[in-house]
Amino acid sequence: MAKKSTQVQSIGDAFRVVPGEFDVAKVDPAGTPVGPKDKVAAAADMSDVGRQLDELQEALYAEGSAGGRRRVLLVLQGMDTSGKGGTIRHVAGLVNPQGLHIASFKKPTPAELRHDFLWRIRRQVPGPGRIGVFDRSHYEDVLVARVDKLVPAAEWRKRYQLINDFEAELAEGGVTVVKCFLHISPERQKERLIARLEDPTKRWKYNPHDISVRAKFSQYQVAYQDALTKCSTPAGPWFAIPSDRKWYRNWAVARILLETLREVAPVFPEPSYDPLVELARLRDADPLR
Repeated sequence: MAKKSTQVQSIGDAFRVVPGEFDVAKVDPAGTPVGPKDKVAAAADMSDVGRQLDELQEALYAEGSAGGRRRVLLVLQGMDTSGKGGTIRHVAGLVNPQGLHIASFKKPTPAELRHDFLWRIRRQVPGPGRIGVFDRSHYEDVLVARVDKLVPAAEWRKRYQLINDFEAELAEGGVTVVKCFLHISPERQKERLIARLEDPTKRWKYNPHDISVRAKFSQYQVAYQDALTKCSTPAGPWFAIPSDRKWYRNWAVARILLETLREVAPVFPEPSYDPLVELARLRDADPLR
């Protein structure tokens, strides 16, 4: 789906966007190219994934608390109903919320529009030791801005390099960036929009403007093709995740996040005191005596 090699080195390699090879039109939104083939198998694997994610996140948080600067940023992009919120709930929900920083980017406010497009993004970069999750991101400015012609073409075209420079800057500052494009089919999107309207508890998620955006589905696919291929770099790789099946989407993103944290390999900091001395002090210091 991404690389043409017949050997997959990791789960992420099955979804990684390789410029010059990637074609969004050839990604099957309902595909299960690697890993579990049904919901039951995925749930069983997610239990182990969650345990490992929790352990690695605790080490990352402890490392940051001791002065380390490393952190991880998970960027989620996709069409309406692709499951950004669901992914956050089922993947980020596997770890301690104390170590999370979640930011959702909607239409820019008047205050945000007075600054360059990366200004509001910089303000939400996770702090040391944390896992940040972006529900939409700076890529809105080469997707929505392009499709809806909010800025001249010359403006959004130069943003690709600005984004690459920004993500390289993040990497130099200790941020490991991993970006997931949640790819759904227009047929599945229609099903999910209908389901929202039919369920009174889900209608709050629906916006009449969703139909106008849906009418531009093919235009968005072209915009995503360019954004993913022009901005999949060593400092900020893109992964195209089949998202028609929610259980597979959640499993794939969780596995990619796990592989990312394994590569970061956070370590618990060494204490600035002698644990044996402190144990002796505690055992000898009886406040009831």
